[in-house]
Amino acid sequence: MANFSILLASSEEKTSGGNPFAPDMFDYRSSNTFNYFHELNPERRRLISLLQDRIEADDKVADLIGLKGDALEAAIQTDLALFDAPLTSALDRYSPGVLYSSMNFQALPTGAQRRLLENGVIFSALFGVLRPDDLIPEYYLNMNAKLRGVKSAKEYWRKAMSPLLNERLADKVVWNVLPDDLEDAWIDQHAYKEMIRVRFARVRKGKRTFQDQNALAGQFVNFVVREAVEDLELVRPWVH
Repeated sequence: MANFSILLASSEEKTSGGNPFAPDMFDYRSSNTFNYFHELNPERRRLISLLQDRIEADDKVADLIGLKGDALEAAIQTDLALFDAPLTSALDRYSPGVLYSSMNFQALPTGAQRRLLENGVIFSALFGVLRPDDLIPEYYLNMNAKLRGVKSAKEYWRKAMSPLLNERLADKVVWNVLPDDLEDAWIDQHAYKEMIRVRFARVRKGKRTFQDQNALAGQFVNFVVREAVEDLELVRPWVH
């Protein structure tokens, strides 16, 4: 069994739709299947209610979502329907994003797919943290969004999810491909065995550039779960 976790960002781009008959991830009286961090459900419900209250107050909604025009109006209607929305896995929901499409999940061997589903940890502005196979609705919210009594979604989850995340990462090797600013959503107690921060740079004409971060991160995740890598030295054969 793999003893690593991979910290991932969610995607601003999302698929629509899902299964209207999937287990209700917000009802903590029901099965917790496909809701690995179900302990966060009360905090999720509260944040969704705060989001919907602000939308209904028409209070600078574009600042919450980061969209304009018709796309903003569609996102507003999506967020207002969150509690009754159809669900699909986080992996499928975020699949239009470059990070997730670059993982090429469907082409992975079965064992590698399982390692990604079981060991991926996704940071989400609305849900705190998720496993890739957790069922979620389509939603729109950014980590810097301010809500009533909440300085930012990032600060909200920093307090709410950190104890649980630290517990789940205990004694593991952690591959961290998060953008730097997302790490602020977590109070890191260093409970893990080792953390390896992964960043990508290209050297062109003697200058270092940081382009294609999401695409390279997705390819790297593919390699880690395919080879079950738990040691930095074993990354050396990776070609990209």
